[in-house]
Amino acid sequence: MSTDDDTLTREGRAPAAGKGVNVRLDTTDLALVAELQQDGRLPFETLASRVGLSRAAVRSRIQRMTAMGAIRITGVVHPHVREITARAHLSIHVDTPAAPLAGKLAALDSTETVTLTAGRFPLRAEVGGGDMDHLAEAIERVRSLPGVREVDPLIYTEVMRDPYQPSTREPPRMALDDIDGLLLAALERDGRSSFAELATVVGLSPGAVRSRVLRMLEASVVRVVALADPRSLGVPCAGGFALRCDSGGRHALDDIAQWPELWFLGRCLGRADAIGHVATGSAADLHALYERVRALSGVHVTETWVDLEPVRYRYRIATADAGGSAVARERGGGPPAE
Repeated sequence: MSTDDDTLTREGRAPAAGKGVNVRLDTTDLALVAELQQDGRLPFETLASRVGLSRAAVRSRIQRMTAMGAIRITGVVHPHVREITARAHLSIHVDTPAAPLAGKLAALDSTETVTLTAGRFPLRAEVGGGDMDHLAEAIERVRSLPGVREVDPLIYTEVMRDPYQPSTREPPRMALDDIDGLLLAALERDGRSSFAELATVVGLSPGAVRSRVLRMLEASVVRVVALADPRSLGVPCAGGFALRCDSGGRHALDDIAQWPELWFLGRCLGRADAIGHVATGSAADLHALYERVRALSGVHVTETWVDLEPVRYRYRIATADAGGSAVARERGGGPPAE
């Protein structure tokens, strides 16, 4: 997993969700996205050989997709490294217009996603905390917002599928120092930063940086992937479902977790046993998918909804604190694919 020295550059804050709605990707773009979703640091030469284009043409296409908000290439740090162990899905009733309130909710540091929806609840959000106490505080901050009538939380106990999370759930068995923390923060801002660029951040040689980055990649401390706006991938209709599970429901969840339309699936505690988020090509396809879920034995659909507007879709961007601590604080990022 190496990268070229001439990499894509971006600000730490990615384009806002929804910017990629009108982006039209052709089959070559989609092939590039698929490769980058597996390894966001693949060299341009490797990508060029796989899609049958020149290196310059591949670089230009990735720059275009990034600039238009169709993809964002970022380092996804294992949550245990950031000491983030608690997450929840919030279904929110409101007493005021939902859109202005969604903006206030999106401004909270603990908020990962905020979506205006059609269904039982007009507003939904995902929040995270360092532990259950921090998560409870984050939920209370949502409840305290003027205009919020009710917050119904579902606490995740297991994430079965999530493009934002590393491929392994096991905590990395690797000691990190302050320099590693700075490198992780830089990769979160730009997953394709070259080793030479990273070297200027930490004051080491490119060779020493390369060794550290490869070691963290191999230990699953971080993986670099392209996070894609599903609407740019030709699946503009998104929504979600809540399930209750019977004793054999785990087998049904394992089946659902493999569906290509699925973007997220988590087991949880609360009024539902599982929450899923999906994206399809049309409203008819979304309805058909919900019917497929209903036909499975071992699970019962208790609720479905349609996403109307993603107000905030962000991944945690962490930066080292003043002392360069490897466990860094959080700041806002943007939407989700060297």
